[in-house]
Amino acid sequence: MKFDFDEVIERRGTDSSKWNSNSNPNFLPMPIADMDFRAAPEILAALHKRVDHGVFGYADAPPWVVEAVQEKLFRDYGWETEPKWFVWLSGLVVGLNVACRMLESAADAVVTTTPIYPPFLHAPDFTGHPRIDVPLLQERTRYEIPWDALEQQLASPTAKLFLHCNPHNPAGRVMRREEQERLAELCQRHDVLICSDEIHCDLVLEPDLRHIPMATISPEVAARTITLMSPSKAFNLAGLMWSFAVIPDVALRKAFLRSARGIVTELNVFGYAAGEAAYRHAGPWHDALIQVLRRNRDLVRETVADLPGLWMPEIEATYLAWIDCRGRQFPCEPSLYFEKNGLGLSHGSAFGARGFVRFNYGCPLPTLQEGLRRFREIVAPLARVNA
Repeated sequence: MKFDFDEVIERRGTDSSKWNSNSNPNFLPMPIADMDFRAAPEILAALHKRVDHGVFGYADAPPWVVEAVQEKLFRDYGWETEPKWFVWLSGLVVGLNVACRMLESAADAVVTTTPIYPPFLHAPDFTGHPRIDVPLLQERTRYEIPWDALEQQLASPTAKLFLHCNPHNPAGRVMRREEQERLAELCQRHDVLICSDEIHCDLVLEPDLRHIPMATISPEVAARTITLMSPSKAFNLAGLMWSFAVIPDVALRKAFLRSARGIVTELNVFGYAAGEAAYRHAGPWHDALIQVLRRNRDLVRETVADLPGLWMPEIEATYLAWIDCRGRQFPCEPSLYFEKNGLGLSHGSAFGARGFVRFNYGCPLPTLQEGLRRFREIVAPLARVNA
């Protein structure tokens, strides 16, 4: 089946947070992590069917939706789950904050690596817990975990929770099994819980790489892991506010539910319908999407490579390019300079990394080409640092 991922759909003047972020009609926004593609036909059909029912009261997860999620996790990862393991959430960010609220003492600390998706940095602050940042190592073509530094922080008596992101946002890394095993072993050794953001698990771009859920490493690891997932990123359903946590351990699940009380309420009824359709019926659309994202990623990579002084890691997953702009003499923070010149990119400082930007290439080819043209024209006149 042919899907037109290069159709430009007008999103200005709608409810789009991304496209309404600037009143200038010539401004091109490429920051917020949603895609500019129409959802899969099967998802649209499921939503139309739900609308036609005409009654939109409070909803619980229907058994067939639970089964669809279970089938997906087993089909893709060989992960056998039980219905009682699922906690339904209105978003991944909610899950991060609930996990931090589980910590019993105000002195209990949350460990994470940087750069990282901004809510990882905010959730400990919002819940009154110290945050320990461990900067990733910027190696030739990718980021690496500084294992000794990470263990030193996990060994701290106050460290109680590790916020993990795999596939990584913004670095685009897919953790290998040996990395997952090593990280799990460190958390076990130092009795640290794991909250694993795996929302980009269906956006692995390299054919020879496979996402490995942290909780599948071993039963012992599963017993200390909260896994956060959703079809929202890979199927462009973020506005439906539907995600879930997988928590096999009964005590950990009860603690999570206790912390969620009064905060997490019933979910959007359309999220259940769209989630089931995505996992059961939208495979061909998703396969085509991955091909388009590979093409788009390669175009971004070629553009960055043609601008000496810039660097980006190899993007193995997601539709987000993380670009180090410190090798060019920007007159101000790069993201602000891009904004002033008509191109909206995510601020690196929000991820804990000044001098970087994040570029969303989940868009039709004409939009990407225009974004890359502007990017090139903005950067090219700037002198190189120490050139």
